[in-house]
Amino acid sequence: MKRTGKKTAADRNFVVALSRGLDVLRAFQPNDGLLGNQEIAARTNLPKPTVSRLTYTLTKLGYLAPVPRFEKYQLTPAAMSLGYAALANLGVRHLSEPFREELMRATGGAVAVGGRDRHSMIYFGQSRGSETVGVQLDVGSRVPIATSAMGRAYFWALAEDDRVELSRVLREHYGSRWPKMRDGLERSGETVAKYGFAMSVGDWHDDIGAAGVALKLNDGTGPYAFNCGAPAFRFTEERLINDIGPRLLAMVRNIEAVLGGLVPQSKKEISKKLKPGGKVARVAEGFR
Repeated sequence: MKRTGKKTAADRNFVVALSRGLDVLRAFQPNDGLLGNQEIAARTNLPKPTVSRLTYTLTKLGYLAPVPRFEKYQLTPAAMSLGYAALANLGVRHLSEPFREELMRATGGAVAVGGRDRHSMIYFGQSRGSETVGVQLDVGSRVPIATSAMGRAYFWALAEDDRVELSRVLREHYGSRWPKMRDGLERSGETVAKYGFAMSVGDWHDDIGAAGVALKLNDGTGPYAFNCGAPAFRFTEERLINDIGPRLLAMVRNIEAVLGGLVPQSKKEISKKLKPGGKVARVAEGFR
């Protein structure tokens, strides 16, 4: 997790202390259990003395509970209620559930919907059955934008200015690894232009194959993105192209119709973002 950028920190309306406090809460991931100040400092890139003051304050506010025996902290129901309130307000999560369940049964894959949180996508709805034991993700899990099918679908659903900004965020996050991540995003743009969905076969996780489709709404929220994934030996690239991807695309378009979503970009419109020869045009400086 990166520290607050200089440009943001210089914004007179930006409260750095609040940002850092939220970074501390964000450091707790599903199945983490307890975290100590040192672990939180490592995850947030904040100085340990700063983290100590923040965890003390968050404890006093009731968002963290200390566990003296281990000198660590855990999230309290007060902190978790923030997430539950957000989930309750996401109509797409509830409306998409029967669609997700149907696709899960038809394909044997895990089907999820998520939204962006910095350089990751965070799941806020998940449907999986007994056939998807190899996909150990649930509500609150995160997948990287640059290498996951969900993240790639989200990336190419953004307006150009937003892609430039996200590319900058990803470049800063990955550092020397960015050129490889960028190349994967470029290839995924070609896939979206050709098929209408993104794919990831071993790019995010060696043993996972998945397709991803973005959901666009006309209410100013999102975009969001769905994926359908399973162990790679079951969801091969061929099956993703010929079966899973088209099914997922049809499901998302049906959800958009029910929610009054925007008409998705046509393949022709997406192709305008491509260079001659099929290469995805890098978006200004942010994609270099």
